[in-house]
Amino acid sequence: MGKIFNFPLKMHVGAPDVPIVKEGQEVKRGECIAEPKGLGAKIHSSVSGKISRVTDSEILVEASDNQPKDYVKIKECSSVIDSVYEAGVVGAGGAGFPTHIKLKADIPDGYIIANCVECEPVLNHNITMLEENPELVIKGIEYAMEATGAKKAYIGIKGIHEKAISSIKKELMDRKDILIKELEDIYPKGEERALIHGIFGEWLKPTQLPLDAKCVVLNAETLKNITRAVEDRKPVIDKDITVAGKLKSGTDSNIFFDVPIGTKIENLINECGGIDGEYGELLIGGPYTGKAQEIESATVTKISGGAIVTIPFPEYDGPIGLLVCACGANEERLRDVAGKMHSKVVGVQKCKNVEVIKGSNKCKTPGDCPGQIAAVMNLKKSGAKRLLISNCSDCSNTVMCCAPKLGLPVYHHTDHVFRTVDHTLTRRLPMDD
Repeated sequence: MGKIFNFPLKMHVGAPDVPIVKEGQEVKRGECIAEPKGLGAKIHSSVSGKISRVTDSEILVEASDNQPKDYVKIKECSSVIDSVYEAGVVGAGGAGFPTHIKLKADIPDGYIIANCVECEPVLNHNITMLEENPELVIKGIEYAMEATGAKKAYIGIKGIHEKAISSIKKELMDRKDILIKELEDIYPKGEERALIHGIFGEWLKPTQLPLDAKCVVLNAETLKNITRAVEDRKPVIDKDITVAGKLKSGTDSNIFFDVPIGTKIENLINECGGIDGEYGELLIGGPYTGKAQEIESATVTKISGGAIVTIPFPEYDGPIGLLVCACGANEERLRDVAGKMHSKVVGVQKCKNVEVIKGSNKCKTPGDCPGQIAAVMNLKKSGAKRLLISNCSDCSNTVMCCAPKLGLPVYHHTDHVFRTVDHTLTRRLPMDD
């Protein structure tokens, strides 16, 4: 039996796609196997083989032994937007919003913003791609400008990524329509409103979208996929991903380019030598916003940014208080972490900066946060002896200004991830010189 590739029918914002194939049917790499019903994006098989299972939630393909490098090309299109739609391009940074919808914006006096921040620590595939092939992103920016009518673009990137910035500058030469904006190295500079604030100095309200600032924000890999859709007529059948953590190859991040969608994460872990002894969990995504999944069932999707195998959780069987932030883990995830630590949750507070918009937590000014002393004191009053927080860099800094003084040790929900890879823990920000 050949390898099985799993294609979830919901790899995007919107309803699950509708399968257009049947069990037993032969398919080729690049062939469309599901189409959107309303808001969504087409799904294409990343391998040649036979459809082994079709359900309301997934399509399984048994891959043939000999796999072609070539693929079924999308049909020739007369516009960038049509090419992007046919290719099934979505936000590759994790949000999964259908890109052809974003490109329908008419912003002749607006901007394309290339989100090259690679906001989550540990994940390095976007930066590595920019170091090696910046032209793929720059061409994507140009196509996005063509589609939206935007006359100017900004590339937002952390100033610490000097090699990537140098590569981009060499590719741009001295052109004035695409500019680089270097940003500070704190989380969550890659959040759309934080990115726009970092470039223009003004905050959008939590209810507003980038389009309210006449901006269309696109992730680096998304822009790469736009380029390939337009120039190579390539559907989104491969994904760049970072694999890291408690691996026999070491704790350095492993970069995989063009991994066929549907590939088992376990296969990538094995390519890194396998897991090094006992582990805590597999986190799909980044340390701040990733979700725990079982290794046996986790697969690469259009929005998989990373796969991190962590060390076991620390144990604390006493009363703990949860401080929920819009920029990191939600309450459900914090309760999951607390449970894995064997802690008893005695209180929950939200960050002072949280607004609930349509049932979701939104930060008023992500990365630029007020004091948290009221929330910390309320958790202490509820009986908490320690805190588990999910705050951004600045918000964590404000927690650390008061919690230790109140006798409350602090865990951050990223601690077990960062301890795995010897990364600085999210605590106090360094003082300015």
